[in-house]
Amino acid sequence: MDEKRKKVSVVVSVFNEEEALPLFYRETGRILELQDWDYELIFVNDGSRDGSRAVLYRMAKLDSHVKVVHFSRNFGHEAAMIAGVDLASGDAVICMDADLQHPPAVLPEMLRCFRDGYDVISMVRTANKSAGLIKNITSGGFYAVINALSGVNFEKNASDFFGLSRRAAEVVRKEYRERVRFLRGYVQLIGFRRTVLEYEAADRAAGQSKYSIRKLFRFSMDTIMSFSDMPLRLGIWAGGFSGILGALLLIYSIVMKVRYGAPAGYTTLIVVMCFMFSILFVLVGIIGQYIGILFQEIKGRPIYLIEETMNFGTVPGEEGGTEE
Repeated sequence: MDEKRKKVSVVVSVFNEEEALPLFYRETGRILELQDWDYELIFVNDGSRDGSRAVLYRMAKLDSHVKVVHFSRNFGHEAAMIAGVDLASGDAVICMDADLQHPPAVLPEMLRCFRDGYDVISMVRTANKSAGLIKNITSGGFYAVINALSGVNFEKNASDFFGLSRRAAEVVRKEYRERVRFLRGYVQLIGFRRTVLEYEAADRAAGQSKYSIRKLFRFSMDTIMSFSDMPLRLGIWAGGFSGILGALLLIYSIVMKVRYGAPAGYTTLIVVMCFMFSILFVLVGIIGQYIGILFQEIKGRPIYLIEETMNFGTVPGEEGGTEE
């Protein structure tokens, strides 16, 4: 293939982005038209309940660069990105969101990195003013915890905005097929020649964030347990701590018996018992979370189901099959 006409596939996860889609399409299309790459825009409709489907239909009818995948229901943002990577035909794949918080203005720099031979481009946020104080604090805390617990050093504030060469994308298609997944983490795990670019997250073009604090907490728990077994080892530490605490309490009881002739410290006893039971229930909960993840993987259900596509031609799995 002519070097000047290499092709980039831009994968866009869509969930209730009716208002933002036209803005994203115009801005991204304008920038890509100025590059020396051919391109395709792969919009994955993750079960949107607003007018996103109609907007995507009109865009695909008017522009052959626009390719659309409609899921049979909502499978989640990560599944949408994986579906886009699975169906991408470009020499490079770039995943980004439709709300313009991932600025299309940095696409030329990403394409330059691909021309320079990089296989993986991790995009790191330098600022995200629209996220608010709580989300910024929890995001920093998440990376601090997962880096401490796992053997992988994840880039702080790395996002779902990233780029993959053809061979890196092929690794994701074939090797990273977990049902409970952390795609931006996989991108940093696969190796090859990698670089990091920084960007400042813009305000949302329209609509509201689809991630609540509860969803972010659940996502964080799944991610930590997918990359680390350290929480399971808390039982050992808790057992050792309990043994030391029990020995101290025994010494305290003996001293009180010798000095006062009767055991004392029943309040302390109750507090200690409540504390120990709380540790026990936390550990049972952690074990249950790991079992839940194993249960999801063992069932082997499809990561996503495709209901309909546009401008792709024949797509494996379109008739209700799976993309494995």
